[in-house]
Amino acid sequence: MATHVITGAGSGIGAAVARRLHERGDDIVLHARDAGRAKELAAAFPGAKTLVGDLSDPGKLSWALSHQSLPDRVDSLLHIAGVVDLGPVGDLTPKTWTNQLNVNLVAPAELTRLLLPQLRVAQGQVLFVNSGSGLNAHAGWAAYGASKHGLKALADALRQEEHANGVRVTSVYPGRTASPMQAKVHQQEGKAYDPAQWIDPESVATTILMALDLPRDAEVNDLTVRPGR
Repeated sequence: MATHVITGAGSGIGAAVARRLHERGDDIVLHARDAGRAKELAAAFPGAKTLVGDLSDPGKLSWALSHQSLPDRVDSLLHIAGVVDLGPVGDLTPKTWTNQLNVNLVAPAELTRLLLPQLRVAQGQVLFVNSGSGLNAHAGWAAYGASKHGLKALADALRQEEHANGVRVTSVYPGRTASPMQAKVHQQEGKAYDPAQWIDPESVATTILMALDLPRDAEVNDLTVRPGR
């Protein structure tokens, strides 16, 4: 039975992936930012384990995880959590930059570092849910796009570094997906939000599970998912 560590399982793509893996009987370990959130996730996914640590403060993740029980092996580490805060470069404050870089880039790097021993044992997979903004950034998206461009660089370097250890590394680049994050983006853009116009999180979850379930003679490096409407 495979063990998956998942960030961002509380909503959107992360919740869809966690539900699918949970329903098929895999072991899931759900990351939560605090004890209250961990309790909510444990109730939503009976039998799941939780790990608590604040992604916005990646410097403390090592300390936080050292006081918790980690799985002996990790078959996949799924980085799905993310934050977005739009604005032109002329208006973005260091706090806005730092929060997005910490959550979207530095924390995934640190969490990967901390779980690499278990991933190597399992010859597992690290999967980063990136964004179309990780390939092309547009006006108003500088900080978020920079964090996601950095995430691509992290994945590309990690893939080369860990290939000899049998660890697969995948980046998934979803287009706009119906989720609470997308609702926030529309609010910041001053636009009406209609979730029916965008990708269903279940569709992105399907692509993620495809990458995870691919036979060991191949790996998906980069997977782009776009709205079909």
